[in-house]
Amino acid sequence: MIRLNQLKILPGQEDKLSSHVAKALSVREDEMIQLNIVKKSLDARKKPELFWIYTVDVELKSSANFKRVFKNKNVSSAPELKEYQIPKCGKTPLEYPPVVVGMGPAGLFSAYLLAKRGFKPIVIERGNDVDSRIRDVEDFWQGKPLKPDSNVQFGEGGAGTFSDGKLNTGVKDKDGRNRAVLKIFCAHGAKEDILYDGKPHIGTDVLATVVKSMREEIIALGGKVLFGHQFVGYEVKGQSLKSIKVKNLSDGSVADIDTNVVILAIGHSSRDTYEMLYEKELPMEAKPFAVGVRVEHSQDYINRTQYGAEYKERYADSLPASPYKLTARAEDGRGVYSFCMCPGGFVVNASSEEGRLAVNGMSYSGRNAEHANSAIVVAIDEKDYGTGHVLAGMHFQRELEEKAYELCDGKIPVQFYEDFKENVQVKLSGDKKAKDTQDLQNNMSNDTEEKADDFIHSIKGLYAFSDVTEIFPTAISKAIVDGMETFDHTIPGFAKENPLLCGVESRTSAPVRILRDEFYQANVRGIYPCGEGAGYAGGITSAAMDGMKVAESIIVQFCPKM
Repeated sequence: MIRLNQLKILPGQEDKLSSHVAKALSVREDEMIQLNIVKKSLDARKKPELFWIYTVDVELKSSANFKRVFKNKNVSSAPELKEYQIPKCGKTPLEYPPVVVGMGPAGLFSAYLLAKRGFKPIVIERGNDVDSRIRDVEDFWQGKPLKPDSNVQFGEGGAGTFSDGKLNTGVKDKDGRNRAVLKIFCAHGAKEDILYDGKPHIGTDVLATVVKSMREEIIALGGKVLFGHQFVGYEVKGQSLKSIKVKNLSDGSVADIDTNVVILAIGHSSRDTYEMLYEKELPMEAKPFAVGVRVEHSQDYINRTQYGAEYKERYADSLPASPYKLTARAEDGRGVYSFCMCPGGFVVNASSEEGRLAVNGMSYSGRNAEHANSAIVVAIDEKDYGTGHVLAGMHFQRELEEKAYELCDGKIPVQFYEDFKENVQVKLSGDKKAKDTQDLQNNMSNDTEEKADDFIHSIKGLYAFSDVTEIFPTAISKAIVDGMETFDHTIPGFAKENPLLCGVESRTSAPVRILRDEFYQANVRGIYPCGEGAGYAGGITSAAMDGMKVAESIIVQFCPKM
């Protein structure tokens, strides 16, 4: 098997990959036995000239002229890909089935590996199954009451189910877990292009079917999934876990489940669980996170800035909706950056607590909505949320979400950037005549009304115009403006296109980290903090990989009780 790097193909010619490979290798197509795509990414550095850059592995017939093949400087022997293997079980019988709390990526993958090794895990998920959950979320976006335990944050698949489904990660993958996550997704319904796409994504619509399929396999292997059940406590004997307490949310009853192992894959929005763990004195520490707004632009504008003004004429429909990634430093030194960018997507009401409002971004697999959105967030830490209390960051998130909710009585507060910037400048000057909510709602110019109509179909959930600066301390609002103005130099017009800002983006990551040792256990033996909610991941793939690591730690120590 040989590897060909840096193969350039024009957009729209991907179906001719085989002939391009043969030409680059100076062989006939019938001399190629097998062709595997290793990586595919778009080179837009010299726009409007764009190219797909491929890395491919090729198996050739023995009759091929290998001397001629290796004259190409981009050809080498293909390295051996390390195939991930679930480790073998240890020798200590596990008296009771392991319990996994939470069915987001971390919980789902830890349960999946445990089931594969015969442990028959019990999965506790406070939210509903994905089909019921989709109906609950759609109803909420149409104006029906929030279901605090079945929403964008809680339910089968976790918060990632209602997202863009981005699968890229910066986590090092010497053990092959990253590729294993992608292959498992493919085995359960995802398209195979996620195995080689430079920026892989699944999309909300496909993720829903994937997580359902994984759940069905866990059950087929002897596992059990309890939807509508919440982890509310645990009992310890000596320094080891004895049992957990689980509340049936349909009737309010609480039952004990005997277990020696519980994986806490609780997700970053399980605030009542954080409070319970704090009361139980399970060691935690505060950690930095970021807050800000969602910003919306026309996807066509983003495409023009990233692909060139004539991208439509040159490449028709052969290019995907373009993403972007931006970083800046505010005047006061704070980091400001784009986060969870959703090409061709929607801003969604991602609330999970009554009287509090949070937003997120979401794309379907086609990424074909008219607008792009991204969080523009500001890094914050203890200097922003004050007290040394370990849950102070969580309290700060709640305060912002309460302000966002109150601004428009539960509707998403939105504001065009020019008004947001003007109000920040007014507040910094000490002038109290900032545009108030009534001004924004009643005195909008014709141009503003026209722009507002353009964005109606890019928001999932009810919204209203308001003064979004009222959500934040002025220093954070100022940092958002500083970032936007810097981004305008990187992507011309980014601030001057007068994009729509939606507040508040407050769930970028967990505000705490639940401490664990090198064996992934807390100070109580048998409790395994895991994933994004425990402070050890930052996205679907990294959370899934952390779930795998925790499951592996359990597997190598124990074996299922016969």
